[in-house]
Amino acid sequence: MKKEQAEILGFVPQKEIVYNKLLPYAEKLDRESNDILAQIKGNLGRAVQLRELWPGVLLWTRKLSTYLRLYGRKFSKEDHVLFIKLLYELVTIPKLDVSMMQSFARLLINLLKKKELLSQDDLELPWRPLYDLYESILYSKTEHLGLNWFPNSVENVLKTLVKSCRLYFPESATQEMLDEWRPLLCPFDVTMQKAIGYFELFLPTIMPPEQHHKGFKLWFDEMMDLWVSVQNLPAWEGNLVNLFARLANDNIGYVNWDPYIPKIFTRILRSFNLPVGTSQMVIPRYLTNSYDIGHVVLWISSMLLLKGMKLMKLLQRLPASVVRRLHRERYKKPCWITPVPASHRLTDQDVTDFVESMKQPVLMAMFSKTGSMDAAQALQNLALMRPELVIPPVLEKTYPAMETLTEPHQLTATLSCMIGMARSLLSGGRHYPEGPAHVLPLLMRALPGVDPNDFSKCMITFQFIATFTTLVPLVDCSSALHEKNDLTEMERELCSASAEFEDFVLQFMDRCFALIDSSTLEQTREETETEKMTHLESLVELGLSSTFSTILTQCSMEIFKVALEKVFNFATTNIFETRVAGRMVADMCRAAAKSHPAESLRLFVPHCCNAITHLTANEDVSNEEELDKELLWNLQLLSEVTRVDGEKLLPYRTQLVQTLQLTLRLRCKQGYSLACNLLHHILRSTALTYPTDYCSVPGGFNRPLQEYLPIKDWGRPGDLWNLEIQWHVPSTEETAFVFYVLDLLLQPELQRLQKYAQGEQEMSRDDVLQSLCIVQHCLLGAGSMLPPLDGPTITGLVPSMVSLEETKLYIGVDYDKSRENYREAICKVMRQLLHYILEHSEDDTKSLFAIIKIISDLMHFRGSHKHEFDSRWKSFTLVKKSIENRLHGKKQHIRALLIDRVLLQHELRKLLVEGCEYKTVHQDLLRDLLRLSTSTYSQVRSKAQNVLFTALGTYNFCCRDITPRVLELLEPTRTDVTQQQFKGALYCLLGNHCGVCLANLHDWECIAQTWPAIVRSGLSSAMSLEKPSIVRLFDDLADKVHRQYETIGIDFTVSSVACFLIFEHKLWYNVVCQQELEQGLALQQDKNKEAVQPWKFEHIAIGFLSLLLRDDYPLPAPAVLFFVQSLNHDALVVRKMAIAAMAGILKQLKRPRKKIPVSPCDMSGVTEPEGLVAGDRPGNDWLQYHGDSLPSTQQDWDNFCFVEKTHWGYYCWPKKLMVYAPAAEQPKDLSAENMNERERIICDHFTDPVFIKQLIEFLSLEDRKGKDKFNPRRFCLFKGLFRNYSDAFLPILKPHMERLANDSHESTQRCVAEIIAGLVRGSKHWSFSKVEALWKFLIPLMRRALSNITVETYADWGTCVATACESRDPRKLHWLLEMLMECPLSGEGGSFVDACHLYVLQGGLAQQEWRVPELLHRLLSYLEPKLTQVYKNVRERIGSVLTYIFMIDVSLPYTQPTKSPHIAEFTERILSQLKPLIEGDEEIQNHVVEENGVGEQDERTQAIRLLKTVLKWLMASAGRSFSTAVPQQLQLLPLLFKWIADFHSVPVSVHLYDELKRDAKTCLSLMSQGLLYPEQIPMVLKVLHEIAGSSSWHARFSVLTYLQIMVFYNLFTILSNEQAVQDVRALVIRLLEDEQLEVREMAATTLSGFLQCNFLAMDASMQTHFEALCKTKLPKKRKRGSVVDTIPSVDLVRRHAGVLGLSACILSSPYDVPTWMPQLLMDLSAHLNDTQPIEMTVKKTLSNFRRTHHDNWLEHKQQFTDDQLVVLTDLLVSPCYYA
Repeated sequence: MKKEQAEILGFVPQKEIVYNKLLPYAEKLDRESNDILAQIKGNLGRAVQLRELWPGVLLWTRKLSTYLRLYGRKFSKEDHVLFIKLLYELVTIPKLDVSMMQSFARLLINLLKKKELLSQDDLELPWRPLYDLYESILYSKTEHLGLNWFPNSVENVLKTLVKSCRLYFPESATQEMLDEWRPLLCPFDVTMQKAIGYFELFLPTIMPPEQHHKGFKLWFDEMMDLWVSVQNLPAWEGNLVNLFARLANDNIGYVNWDPYIPKIFTRILRSFNLPVGTSQMVIPRYLTNSYDIGHVVLWISSMLLLKGMKLMKLLQRLPASVVRRLHRERYKKPCWITPVPASHRLTDQDVTDFVESMKQPVLMAMFSKTGSMDAAQALQNLALMRPELVIPPVLEKTYPAMETLTEPHQLTATLSCMIGMARSLLSGGRHYPEGPAHVLPLLMRALPGVDPNDFSKCMITFQFIATFTTLVPLVDCSSALHEKNDLTEMERELCSASAEFEDFVLQFMDRCFALIDSSTLEQTREETETEKMTHLESLVELGLSSTFSTILTQCSMEIFKVALEKVFNFATTNIFETRVAGRMVADMCRAAAKSHPAESLRLFVPHCCNAITHLTANEDVSNEEELDKELLWNLQLLSEVTRVDGEKLLPYRTQLVQTLQLTLRLRCKQGYSLACNLLHHILRSTALTYPTDYCSVPGGFNRPLQEYLPIKDWGRPGDLWNLEIQWHVPSTEETAFVFYVLDLLLQPELQRLQKYAQGEQEMSRDDVLQSLCIVQHCLLGAGSMLPPLDGPTITGLVPSMVSLEETKLYIGVDYDKSRENYREAICKVMRQLLHYILEHSEDDTKSLFAIIKIISDLMHFRGSHKHEFDSRWKSFTLVKKSIENRLHGKKQHIRALLIDRVLLQHELRKLLVEGCEYKTVHQDLLRDLLRLSTSTYSQVRSKAQNVLFTALGTYNFCCRDITPRVLELLEPTRTDVTQQQFKGALYCLLGNHCGVCLANLHDWECIAQTWPAIVRSGLSSAMSLEKPSIVRLFDDLADKVHRQYETIGIDFTVSSVACFLIFEHKLWYNVVCQQELEQGLALQQDKNKEAVQPWKFEHIAIGFLSLLLRDDYPLPAPAVLFFVQSLNHDALVVRKMAIAAMAGILKQLKRPRKKIPVSPCDMSGVTEPEGLVAGDRPGNDWLQYHGDSLPSTQQDWDNFCFVEKTHWGYYCWPKKLMVYAPAAEQPKDLSAENMNERERIICDHFTDPVFIKQLIEFLSLEDRKGKDKFNPRRFCLFKGLFRNYSDAFLPILKPHMERLANDSHESTQRCVAEIIAGLVRGSKHWSFSKVEALWKFLIPLMRRALSNITVETYADWGTCVATACESRDPRKLHWLLEMLMECPLSGEGGSFVDACHLYVLQGGLAQQEWRVPELLHRLLSYLEPKLTQVYKNVRERIGSVLTYIFMIDVSLPYTQPTKSPHIAEFTERILSQLKPLIEGDEEIQNHVVEENGVGEQDERTQAIRLLKTVLKWLMASAGRSFSTAVPQQLQLLPLLFKWIADFHSVPVSVHLYDELKRDAKTCLSLMSQGLLYPEQIPMVLKVLHEIAGSSSWHARFSVLTYLQIMVFYNLFTILSNEQAVQDVRALVIRLLEDEQLEVREMAATTLSGFLQCNFLAMDASMQTHFEALCKTKLPKKRKRGSVVDTIPSVDLVRRHAGVLGLSACILSSPYDVPTWMPQLLMDLSAHLNDTQPIEMTVKKTLSNFRRTHHDNWLEHKQQFTDDQLVVLTDLLVSPCYYA
């Protein structure tokens, strides 16, 4: 087979679609594919050589992707590599049009998909072009200015592209990437996110082991250390996790993860953000980025060391991931990728352990409200690995669920799990041989689920029965017991059980009949309601028919005959209405006919035909409006039964044709519609190609039991190579029959319609409709036999030097040219008829609907419809997923599924019509559709438009032909256009959501026509803005154009490499359409002169114009003028657009600056050390701010080397550090002589005082009160002005700025802030004298403005300063920074102004990050004495500023200690001031001082205020800084606990402590959630032990809540330290014996939680300890008279502690009964009558035990002895339980 094929093809294909070989015309496909491939190669090569990207290359790459869908990768390896290299060159053409780039990229991804096919030796792709492409699009410098428009999908396409290519990057790539992106790793800067994102995306991880030293070993330790040392999830941590997960998965066994395991799992656990603990102390952390579950799962399954976790998604994905790994290790075909080394493969024991650990949580999840679907998938995968462990417990739950009537959710959940596990259950195998025995009991018990009253139960039951019957042949094998004696025990059991199958089938049918009886129309509807089926009914119908059909397909002949008899009787003895019940019964009959056509037709056809003949014998019947029910029902039955194998219909052809002749001309609409269906089905059955059997074993089951035992085939997958599909291919006899029917029935209808259309014959509307109905059904039935419309092609739409022909696919029909081509005949008549109706009776909309349908089918229909195909493809994938075997792979699907897939492949070939040639026939039809789309009635319009849009997407370049015709209707000069036509035309431009949008075609010529026409249509007479629908249409149009517009390439050059790949270069040729841009603009200009237009159109016009801005071609001068003038337009929308556009224009006009490389070592005079040294080091000291060496003269300024971007030099230096060349080498400032026309226009306007005055007035208006913010677009406008023209406009602006700064209104302050930010950023390249003058003017101005700061404006000033400082060398801005540093807390303007000053200062310093240590030190020493501030707002602001000051003090790997302030030193100084609070007495309330009174300002009050500020700082830094300073915080812990403790003892009147209490609580919570490094754990525990000895019980109580959260959030890290676990255990057990009841109970809860998450283990020593405590004797009770002692005796406490301990153990396993549990329960029960609080504890425990074990009590019972059960039952229902 392979050899012959290779001879025909001339090569060995890489990997083709196997299903093609099973098509009935498979032998023709090799020649066909070779022709197509040769066409593609030839034309693609030619197009690239001619450098014709559009339409040539684009069209032929599309054809290549179609080829991939049809044949898979059916080309030789050399071709494969060539295609990839060519497309790689095309994708990376610089400045390539984005939409083309995307279509090339999608194809390239598809070519690279199967990585096994090409090894790294076959293919190598450079990584840099991809990086440049990605950078230029995702980090585009001009997109935000509106110079480039990218679609939303582009990011995902590019990411997928990089993922597909990174496998083939050269081995040197890793090092090059590290060199490229390491310099960006500055953790305080956004570039960190970018760099780590690039690492995650680009770093290659699949390499042969001998190359690992050039691969991940270069970066693994560095990245891992970075990840482990970061404590608060920064945004980029997720990317690192994804990178590690990928590395782990690709290199199982080559990376040693052991040292990191505790850290990894602790972090993964933390990232789930689970709720923990008992108190409400969990504060949501500031950062909500948890890791991507998919990657976490990959990582875990690659390391596989599992601990129980309880999350739905994780639950569903983990087993799937492990199955994938097992498949890879054991079953996958070996290929060039390094296999997993044997030492690291999963052993059987590993798999068993894994399944065991997952089983419990998954079974729990089965009944959860949300998770039952996830659980079903998880179980499916677990059952593939270990059926014997997973299936029995699910069965145990399934049987009771089927019996229960009260809990339907249980049934749906268990059945959906069983469906997934069906194949594992049936195939049994050596581990689980008893599996198949459950099939019959399950099926029989499922039957009651077919319940007319519960819809969801009904559906899941159908699904369940269908799944099991597909896998099992329903054959009674019981006789084999006597005939064969070589059967195993299991097989004998199955044989005897199989006798029940017949019973099952008959009972199922009875259930279905009952279901049908209860859903007839009379029963379910009132008289008035609709007669159609409701959605639910149609779903039940589908479920019923497909299940029944499956059952009959799988039946033996004996069972089938009984079933057929039963169905036939049911159908013929009753008469059903044809809408609901009738459809269901007819479906059941069809199912019977489909599975054994000959037997069924023998019964049904004669019966129905005779009944119909008999009932229509009377002449009057054909004219009745309402027909007899019996006649209708027989027609319906007949029309469904004929949907079977065509050759079996031929014997009955005379009867059928007779019936058709009797019924097609009935008057009654319902009657003739059913007759038309019959016609359609008869034609379809004989004319189509389709498989006729779907039985699970080829050849069916009708063989004697001696030679074939069906039991052996239970659950057997189909064998792809021996499918033996039975195809129905139309024979000559059938073809003749089809044309006979067409001649007989279609011909007369066409003649009648033609006469009517020519006005020779009158017909009523109903008659026309009836004739159309017959025509349409003939077309639908015989469509596959009629050759497609043909005729001369329309040429000249597009200039191209490459052939643009269409590819013809053979679809199994040889068209017979000698017969009449009915498609053309119908086409001709329909066009005549359409024109006649539109002229004479346009309101006959029903006929028009029918004609539109027929036109659509004439063009596209060749035997199947696109939407049907799509939904079948979807359902195919769903079914495949639900019962596939992911472990063994190799397409082991069941036979019916494989046959279905082959049929889908056949239909795909019929439907692939993209890129059809546009012929004159099509042109006529499209013009008719256009006429219908702009006709009078809106429903006709919208139906026609939908067909039109589909057609526009089908034929090549037809849009160019149709667009001008649509636009004609919008011409203002035409007076004969009606409003309906106008609206229709607009809709045609708008397009539908999935089709073509004419207004926005990716084609300059169309845009140059369309956009001007849309804007000009505002003058049309048919335009009325009174109609809201038209206004809405224009809005939608403008909106859609803006949303979907992508910058269209002008310059289509192909790189010479790509050409070289094909041939040496022969021709250069290039399209540049500058003229077109100019034309478009000229049109816009004309329009703006006719100023009569409503403003709406000005708005649209300026919108369209601003889309035409681009970064590779400057706007023509007239357009620049237009935009400048629009800055002062009356309408706000227009002004906004103009501001945005001006920023872009100024960017276009920016003069490039010269850059030169410098060597950092020369600057610093220090040679860089070997290896990685990051952070503040001598080598980058020269970048930092030094107050003593600032540039203060022109000369210093010129000689200074300014580095603007903050991240350079922090981590390491780039290979070449580029800085701006000295001023002398830069281009001169703009002056009148050297301006071009565009620049001059701007200059003239902005030096005009009137213009500026007007502009500033507009800019300082309020837009939306209270909602306005600092506007970056305006900032860009000013930045551009000052950058391009230096200080030319400053003199005119100065007076305005001063006026604005003095006015304290919100909008004026915002305006001046925007101008100042623009000024500072725009002055980047000014000369020293200009800069100095600028600051002389700005500093006083800003001082004044900042003193007027208000609540509304402080955010804007913060933004202004932050924007001004962003990416600027701090030494350039020293004036500004020094001004902000002048005593921010002067207290002059009150506390508010102080807080604002700090805020603004913080904005500036935060942008400067690590480069201003000197300023940070100054600020800290300034703030320290002021930490005891009175005012809350100032305190909070100081807290936030402190965070930023210490942010730079990070402990990251390879990083030197910083020169900025250190936290440790600061904390020491603080603690010494807080001493009075630490050492002070316990009682605090004596020191309550009036907050603002002059009271004693002693140390104590100062310390309290200081503490408040420190708390604010701790809270602010919790979410922001990278690492927490644990040792320093620990010293504050005792203090915090103490403050919480006194929470309850302070008198109510004092609320001044409230804030402090709340903050202390928050801080504790945040600290307990913090991530700890292993070496910090002992320190924390030591402190907690100390506090547990505190005299305040509140403090002791809080220790426990702190401990719960701390342990859970650092679970695996603490577990890896044996000593720490012991310490925690001791601490909890010690607190169990606390004198305070609340503390004891909390300790018990904590203990139970620790036991439950396996942190502590229940061992004998613990048990004996508690039992001993329980036996503590209590002192005798005193007499009633005396006063009861309030303080509990020590003995009572100890005894209670023991009981609590036991109760904790019992509650720690809520869902199972471990071996030690019964004994403990007995121990407990002894204490039921002890004194309180013991009695209470015991009762609570018992009731909780009862609640949690109630569901599975049956299985839990087995753990107890009989005696224990008696005691227990007694306990749980004794009167004391209710007491």
